[in-house]
Amino acid sequence: MKKFFASAVAFLALNAVATGQQPAQNPSAAAPAPVPVTPATASAHITLEEAIRLALQHNHALQAVRSNILISQADEITANLRPNPTIAWDSQFFPLFHPDQFNSDYLANQAQFDLGIGYLFERGKKRQHRLQAARDQTAVVRSQSSDSERQLIFNVSQQFIGALLAESTLAFAQQDLDSFQQTVTISEERFKVGDMSEGDFLKIRLQMLQFQTDVSAAQLAKVQSLAALRQFLGFDSVPDNYVCDGDLKYEAVHGSTEDLKALALRSRPDLIAAELGITAARSQEALAEANGKRDLGTSFNYTHTAGTSSGAFFFNIDLPIFDRNQGNIAHARHVITQAQEQASEAAEQVLTDVTDAFENLRTNDKIIQLYQGGYVDQAKQSRDISEYAYKRGAASLLDFLDAERTYRANQLAYRQALASHMTAVEQMRQAVGSRNLP
Repeated sequence: MKKFFASAVAFLALNAVATGQQPAQNPSAAAPAPVPVTPATASAHITLEEAIRLALQHNHALQAVRSNILISQADEITANLRPNPTIAWDSQFFPLFHPDQFNSDYLANQAQFDLGIGYLFERGKKRQHRLQAARDQTAVVRSQSSDSERQLIFNVSQQFIGALLAESTLAFAQQDLDSFQQTVTISEERFKVGDMSEGDFLKIRLQMLQFQTDVSAAQLAKVQSLAALRQFLGFDSVPDNYVCDGDLKYEAVHGSTEDLKALALRSRPDLIAAELGITAARSQEALAEANGKRDLGTSFNYTHTAGTSSGAFFFNIDLPIFDRNQGNIAHARHVITQAQEQASEAAEQVLTDVTDAFENLRTNDKIIQLYQGGYVDQAKQSRDISEYAYKRGAASLLDFLDAERTYRANQLAYRQALASHMTAVEQMRQAVGSRNLP
């Protein structure tokens, strides 16, 4: 009778396994639902979009980069300033060594007083060129700041997904521990009634250590990932016990590589900054040429000498015989060539980033399709069948433990694959410089 019962259970197990293989043969079958993330009690839940918003508002490194815009705007004020007028005065022929002659008649008729005011007239529209060069540099700094935002958004997204993975792994490890605890309880009852050897029971108890270790490791990974994410968000922007609200899920991207490259060439702020660098370099060349123009110095002097008042005008200008600012002009022209090469390199880097991100995303798509094609369900069904058969004495302990390890490894790998896919999507967004993919 016992052999008959074991044969019947084995037959049912084979039918269940055969049924579990059907999703792999039917591509139109529904894919497994997204892996849920069920956080523990917490006082603050933030989504990915909220995390990005908080980071853009409170990240100190980004705020330091943004201050460069204000610094550059202050340089615009300096560039637009006109020269200050100058004032000069003097007194001559004072009887310092004959103080007895010092009287009002002497000051009025013999001493000399001079008072002059002067102004430097800039030629070549230097002020306008200085201002334009400063404004062009501010445009470059703005784009560089936007590129820092792009990098920060990717870092926040990557860390947020890591936190979701840690939370999901912890929930799974805890669930697996609770489930295996039931197996230990049943095995203990079987051991007490003599239906299980002490050696097998000890193997079950020792396997419990692995589940408890998984829970502890998952708890540590969760704390570390949330702490790393909080540094990006700003420690004061979220409470200590905040949690990430979201699921590990598959999201298909249907854009072609050509569309993504075209979008990246239009949107990437580092490429825009490199292109604006060419404009800024040309403004510096125009300023260098303007600085080659000699400025006109003018002044008017009032003089009172020997009781007579008179006025005089003075003019001076450098003769551009030797110094015509040739060196700075040549320097500015070489900077233009350098900026053009840097822009070309930036464009090629953009295309390379898009290609790498696209291939990474496509590879992750294939891996997710493999898991959702039946392997996830089959691993769970195999574990359930082995557990069912083991609890009723129709399967060996080694078979059950092997099915349990396979199921746990499959679930953890599936969660990691989902996190890798979500990270690949964020990498694609970073590569094209836009949150909206075609």
